[in-house]
Amino acid sequence: MARVEIVMPQMGESITTGTITKWTKAPGEIIEVDEILLEISTDKVESEIPSPYKGRVEVLHFNEGDTVDIGIVIAEIETDLSVEFSDDKAKAEPAPKVKEKEAPVVKTQSTVKEGRKFYTPLVKSLAREAGISLSQLSGIAGTGAGGRVNKADFFAYLDGRSSSTKSTSSSERVEVVPMSNMRKTIAQNMVLSKTTAAHVNSIAEVDMTKIVKFRESVKVGFKRQEGFNLTYTHFIMFAIVKTLREFPTVNASIEGDNILLKKYINLGFAVATETGLVVPNVKDADSLNMLGLARSVNELAQKARNKKLTMDDLSDGTFTFTNNGSFGTLIATPIILQPQVGIYCAGVIKKQLVVGDDDSFNIRSIMYGTHTYDHRLVDGAVGGTFLYKLHKNLEDMDPAALF
Repeated sequence: MARVEIVMPQMGESITTGTITKWTKAPGEIIEVDEILLEISTDKVESEIPSPYKGRVEVLHFNEGDTVDIGIVIAEIETDLSVEFSDDKAKAEPAPKVKEKEAPVVKTQSTVKEGRKFYTPLVKSLAREAGISLSQLSGIAGTGAGGRVNKADFFAYLDGRSSSTKSTSSSERVEVVPMSNMRKTIAQNMVLSKTTAAHVNSIAEVDMTKIVKFRESVKVGFKRQEGFNLTYTHFIMFAIVKTLREFPTVNASIEGDNILLKKYINLGFAVATETGLVVPNVKDADSLNMLGLARSVNELAQKARNKKLTMDDLSDGTFTFTNNGSFGTLIATPIILQPQVGIYCAGVIKKQLVVGDDDSFNIRSIMYGTHTYDHRLVDGAVGGTFLYKLHKNLEDMDPAALF
């Protein structure tokens, strides 16, 4: 027999727990090397975890929704397939039994025991959000191992309570959906940023006609050569990098009473995924040419959508770009990603009738761009000048010379 243990992986230096969001294999099923075994969520990233071994899944020690400490055994795989599978092994309890003489509240493999009841951090969090006290929680019959109350038990209790009181906010009219770790972290970070930074928004229009025409003329060939689409994001991010070189305070951050002037540009860009917004960073973006930048953006976007981002991908950004124009938004005022002091938002590109300096009328492709900056460090003159220079760099860009 060659039984191996799978532990909750370390996803970053500051990460101490992970929540199992999905098991992709059940006990008794065969798994290949690098085949996805489970999906986990932390307070910063969601990831798919591959199996380092080929074999048969013997035991899953935790349920979906359970939050587990880093390093704790979460599953066991039998690599010797000649060994017969036993259903009893698959039903092993997720935590060792607690002796009665021990303290009434102990933590064992991230599961909390209150008296004779077991509650995972997820259930305790759901109870707090629903206004359910521990005394009420103790009245819920648990169907998990050792009588542990799981997520299904909790929602069943809510449904029953709702039905008995005949509340107008019954389960038929209001669905209670617990926030994922990622969504809770996004909410906390956005509120933190608004209460930390003095947000100011400067908005101006930019003529994107030259870039639009060039992209239309090369997009088919580019896709054939590179395997991904050439987008306006690539041109805008390239112009942002060029402009940041001239405005070091916009690429800085604040730490206490100190200003940290970064000698490098790690340009972040927002990626919408099924589970929320993530911001990977193109590291040392100022060292890349246009094609290198486009390739890096595509690689990070694919990693984000496939839940392959690492903590390094998400760390140490110096400035952020977000493209709300892809959703048809004309103008938006984004929130700064702390501890950065600036973010640029691009709106949708639309054809407009523009009056020229000679009073002539021309149809141009116009975009509105918003530079949101932290007024604690970036004054209006600097923030406005940065936006003006960025838009000038876009209008004066010779896109054909960049490839």
